[in-house]
Amino acid sequence: MNVSFENKTAIVTGAGQGIGRAIALEIALSGGFVVIAERDAAAAEETLSLVREKAGSGQVYLCDLEVSGDVQALYSSVRKSRGAIDVSVHNVGGALWMKPFVHFTPEEIDKELQRSLRPTLLCCHSVLPYMVEQGYGSIVNIGSVSTRGINRLPYAAAKGGVQAITTALSLEVATQGIRVNCVVPGGIDVGQRLVPRNLETPSKIERKGMQEVIDQTLRDTPMGHFGVPDDIASAVCFLASEHAKYITGQTLCVAGGGIG
Repeated sequence: MNVSFENKTAIVTGAGQGIGRAIALEIALSGGFVVIAERDAAAAEETLSLVREKAGSGQVYLCDLEVSGDVQALYSSVRKSRGAIDVSVHNVGGALWMKPFVHFTPEEIDKELQRSLRPTLLCCHSVLPYMVEQGYGSIVNIGSVSTRGINRLPYAAAKGGVQAITTALSLEVATQGIRVNCVVPGGIDVGQRLVPRNLETPSKIERKGMQEVIDQTLRDTPMGHFGVPDDIASAVCFLASEHAKYITGQTLCVAGGGIG
């Protein structure tokens, strides 16, 4: 099955590294014009360089996707410059702390929700008018198996919200030519992050919490090993493409047999 994004424009948020970068590259390799929406300029430019090395096409749009004005400006700019937004992949997010819930401060809880729920909610809200106007579009949100995990409760709550956004929005727009789906990654080996999610030095409790998350992830993954970013990119590109034109409101776990 050859997925094609010829003559299509796709926005991928958080595409400067890891899963987001893999998604951007696969869309570009499949003929699409990819907009790399990212707040770290160096990481974004590196992704764009890789896209161009593979004869793909795209552009960088620097923005903070936790800020509503930045999100609205992103979609408005792409709509004006490209004429249509065919695909929007909402990948921004990631656990900032890994520790038992009792050790989270109220401020940390707020930051987790700000980081991993708000960007997807704002992106869905901002892209929707343009997709409604053009009468078609595909949205793919990125969830997480952390919804059945330990030591990341605020992050799990945020990603559970992402899955709820997917289901509820898909029902609202199902008759308007717009599809909304969610891909749920399991344990994914993204290598060394270019931009750390959290610049703080982990405490003893957090180091222990991280190891417990790794142990639980492997224990609850029937295939017994972590995946790679390309595994997620392939699933996202399928759901975003015309091959999935009769699929909406679905959550696909790409987690070695695990569930989220």
